Amino acid sequence: MSAPALPEPVLTAAEAEAFRKGVSQFNSGLYFECHDTLEDLWSGIRGPSRDFFQGLIQVSVALYHLANGNAAGAESMLRRALRRFDAYPDRYFGFDLEAQRTELRGLLDRIAKGIADPAAEVRPTWRFE
Repeated sequence: MSAPALPEPVLTAAEAEAFRKGVSQFNSGLYFECHDTLEDLWSGIRGPSRDFFQGLIQVSVALYHLANGNAAGAESMLRRALRRFDAYPDRYFGFDLEAQRTELRGLLDRIAKGIADPAAEVRPTWRFE
């Protein structure tokens, strides 16, 4: 289900570079570093896109927790991220948010069933077009 259209963020050159760095860190499995990079960016974001960036940070924290065997922490962060993403349309800021939601719900299901194996989980990747 798609949420109503919200204005997309307009980033400065420095913010865009920080965002690219955070995405690269996430895609490399450097979840803690991604969290730090995106949190620095997020602290200056105002307006309707703020929760979107916070959701991305929460996904990164969740995967960090999962990789370190903290399934409860991962589950909590994933649920919080999904709630943040609820306000946004299926595609936002060049990101297939609906695919991300589906992927995160699948991971939540595996965590709830006790079958989320940090060593075997396929690491998600983020692509912004």
